[in-house]
Amino acid sequence: MAELSTLARPYARAAFEFAQEQGDLAGWEAMLNQAAAVAQEDVVVKLFSSPSLPSDQIAKQFIELLDSELSDKGQNFVSTLAANKRLGLLPEIAALFAVMKANIERAVDVNVKSAFELTDDITAKLESALATNLDRQVRVTSEVDQSLIGGVVIRAGDTIIDGSVRGRLAKLAEAMNS
Repeated sequence: MAELSTLARPYARAAFEFAQEQGDLAGWEAMLNQAAAVAQEDVVVKLFSSPSLPSDQIAKQFIELLDSELSDKGQNFVSTLAANKRLGLLPEIAALFAVMKANIERAVDVNVKSAFELTDDITAKLESALATNLDRQVRVTSEVDQSLIGGVVIRAGDTIIDGSVRGRLAKLAEAMNS
């Protein structure tokens, strides 16, 4: 995973800087997300790894698949990726681009897993507390994971707060075994 990030980072940064100069971060994010989704399809993965097709032909076919989703500059970006045999990095490039955009916007997506469905009131309080602690605008999504037994696991970027019963039991078991 780290290797993919290392390879994708220069491309994501270049796309981000260009989109920022053009004032079209949202457009480029949507375009990269669409391209990343298409790039993960089995047929497309096989196309990318085809040794019989030259890179410009692969780029042309991929651009045709995306139809009107790519701007002219987006098509140039895809052609550059193809020439460098990096089209398979599109999902990672899109993810890195989204992180860069969120950092500029001072926003963060937070995923909250809980053993039970969270009420709107609790979600709002959690969102407010996280916004204060992270000093960012927070967008909370929640999901139910009954294996947690109780409590919550909060994931905000690289930060993970495990307040679940399952997590506490795991820490206790680890302490007892050492």
